[in-house]
Amino acid sequence: MLRNVAAVALDGVHPFELGVVSEVFGLDRSDEGLPVYDFALVSAEGPTLSTHAGFSISTPYGLDRLEEADLITVPAGDSYVTRDFPPALLDALRRATERGTRVLSVCTGAFVLAAAGLLDGRRCAVHWRHADQLMRRCPRAVVEPDVLYVDEDPVITSAGTAAGIDAALHLVRREDGVEVANAIARRMIVPPHRDGGQAQYIERPLPRGRCDTVGEVLAWMERHLDQELAVDQLAARAHMSPRTFARRFQQETGTTPYRWLLRQRLLRAQELLEATDETVDAVAWRSGFPNAAALRHQFVRVLGTTPNAYRRTFRGPGPGAEPAA
Repeated sequence: MLRNVAAVALDGVHPFELGVVSEVFGLDRSDEGLPVYDFALVSAEGPTLSTHAGFSISTPYGLDRLEEADLITVPAGDSYVTRDFPPALLDALRRATERGTRVLSVCTGAFVLAAAGLLDGRRCAVHWRHADQLMRRCPRAVVEPDVLYVDEDPVITSAGTAAGIDAALHLVRREDGVEVANAIARRMIVPPHRDGGQAQYIERPLPRGRCDTVGEVLAWMERHLDQELAVDQLAARAHMSPRTFARRFQQETGTTPYRWLLRQRLLRAQELLEATDETVDAVAWRSGFPNAAALRHQFVRVLGTTPNAYRRTFRGPGPGAEPAA
């Protein structure tokens, strides 16, 4: 689980992106029973830093603070696309990943990770406006210019501002569970989950007043995840042809009906594994999977773990747990 988090700032840091990681990891929410992260703002260029917005910030923490962090976040900053970075910072980031510390960049923070060689051979995300520049500056990186975030453990990269929130909540969900991530999202009044592979921006070639044509169907789908939901059935509910429905769904959500359903069903399964003692078979059925084997397959494929291992991580073994191998 995450407990010690550091945010690295350089001259020209963007206050909003710094605020994103501060909001997720830097607030004390213990009054709601949520974990408290030991959060610190670390300067790589002296105790006082300028910001992109024209004001200054100060911090007593230097690069030595990174040595104890479980997670190092690198928010965006002005001129990060073209500037050079302190060699001591790049060395610290390399040492951190070697000992298993995770690093998470927001937008142009990816250029810092690239300079440290942490994107070589890895899939990564960055704001679509800077994708070509990142490809040129780091030709060994596998830049995915149209996704929200990419988790290539221990390196997590995200696109623009809101995608930084998505990536941070994704990491909280993975390390501290769905319930914690959802509670933080509620406090922030943001969606609790957006899939990392979702498009950075969504085409909406629809007249004003008709932009949310699948909204009611999405709400209905969420209430009926335990049922078999075919595109033909969903299209009929939306009063569209299947082809038109699939196109509108992609335009308005940035993903396909199948992928959206799969992520919602996995989230439902995670919630049930955390909050109930139901058997894995029962969790699978309530989440819309035909059986425990199907749930296990998708858990391993998407989340990199099994349902029982996930339950043991967040709750300890329950009645539905299989014997340890």
